[in-house]
Amino acid sequence: MTRPRQERPTDGTDHTAPTDSIGSTARTPPALPPPPPPAPPWAVRSAQLITLIVLPTALWRLAMVLGFPSGYTAAGFVPFDTPGAKLWMLTLSVVCELLALLSLGLVRPWGETVPRWIPRVGGRPVRPLAAVVPAAAGALALTAIWAAMPLWWTYPHSDMTPTGRLLVGVIYQPLVLWGPLLGAVTISYYRRTRPA
Repeated sequence: MTRPRQERPTDGTDHTAPTDSIGSTARTPPALPPPPPPAPPWAVRSAQLITLIVLPTALWRLAMVLGFPSGYTAAGFVPFDTPGAKLWMLTLSVVCELLALLSLGLVRPWGETVPRWIPRVGGRPVRPLAAVVPAAAGALALTAIWAAMPLWWTYPHSDMTPTGRLLVGVIYQPLVLWGPLLGAVTISYYRRTRPA
């Protein structure tokens, strides 16, 4: 006895989709969007520069945490030689440096895809606005905070020695660039990662 002949559909589609081990049709995962182009060299250098311009002030505060007057007179250093002030200076130094390091995410792959070691969200693409909005807000805030720093020498600093006044003025001046540099790197990130 011969088996009846099965007729194939004539609509031109392929009805022979692969099946998995339990017989259901296997589906191919949706294609991921192509990765954004790499950050331009100027943006990479700018992000790296941000981490460096924050470092001198962090080291200056850490010296005060360790008990060095760092340019203050004996009387001027008294308010900084308390546990609360030391905790504040240490926290401020660490937070500033961590925020500066975050700017590297705008030019590195981990700013485009969450690193796999992060629980629950590792491996997922970063939504561009999730990085752009806080970075842009930070750039505006930093620009406003440090805008008056060039006027440092016009203010009286009776609690500092002349050398200390000069030192602090010099090491704090680069912070004027933090906001504008972050803003430029943020714009570069947005242009690279925005949907086509």
